[in-house]
Amino acid sequence: MGAKIVPVITTKRKSLPKKQRALEILSRLKRLYPDATCSLNYTTPVQLLVATILSAQCTDERVNLVTPALFSRFPDAPSLANADLTELENLVRSTGFYRNKSKNIQAACRMIVNDYNSVVPNTMEQLLKLPGVARKTANVVLAHAYGINAGVTVDTHVKRLSQRLGLTKYPNPIHIEQDLMKLLPQPDWENWSIRLIYHGRAVCKARSPICEACELADLCPSKTKIIIVG
Repeated sequence: MGAKIVPVITTKRKSLPKKQRALEILSRLKRLYPDATCSLNYTTPVQLLVATILSAQCTDERVNLVTPALFSRFPDAPSLANADLTELENLVRSTGFYRNKSKNIQAACRMIVNDYNSVVPNTMEQLLKLPGVARKTANVVLAHAYGINAGVTVDTHVKRLSQRLGLTKYPNPIHIEQDLMKLLPQPDWENWSIRLIYHGRAVCKARSPICEACELADLCPSKTKIIIVG
């Protein structure tokens, strides 16, 4: 039996400086996903904060199934701050790590009530003081609740694709964010993340990236190579 050639893309890769390549990727992502927006459902900054905390190691779809009942029962920071913790845990149980998430949500809301007059703060420094809030959550809240691009949101999709696209060599989200902030215009920091997440879900999947259908393939140093079997 002869050798078997696994079919793959043969698109010629473009050799561009990293920043120019990042800008070209951004341009294509805007064309591919023109209506991309935050996938979490919310109506207020505190609801966005809570939904983003719940989304850690959980899909946005699952969070959106949980939050209608949660926000109907506890719609704002004061009600969440005073919620019965067991009831809160039961409402968010299916998002995983529900005990820790519930504890952080309640502690964050108590701080918002006591220190910020029940209003979610709108600076990175203040948000990072809230329990359960790191830069990823803070960036999401600032960008979508307040229209402030303070950084680049780095979730699992953004981390994976930024590495595959050769835009960073680091595994740490903070270092990845620093690299991306140097490559991209500040007004596009958040929409870069949102569109990259869409692309990660649709095409550049974790286990089986669909390189032959990827419109970024000619810009990607990690695109699939021809594999000969047998």
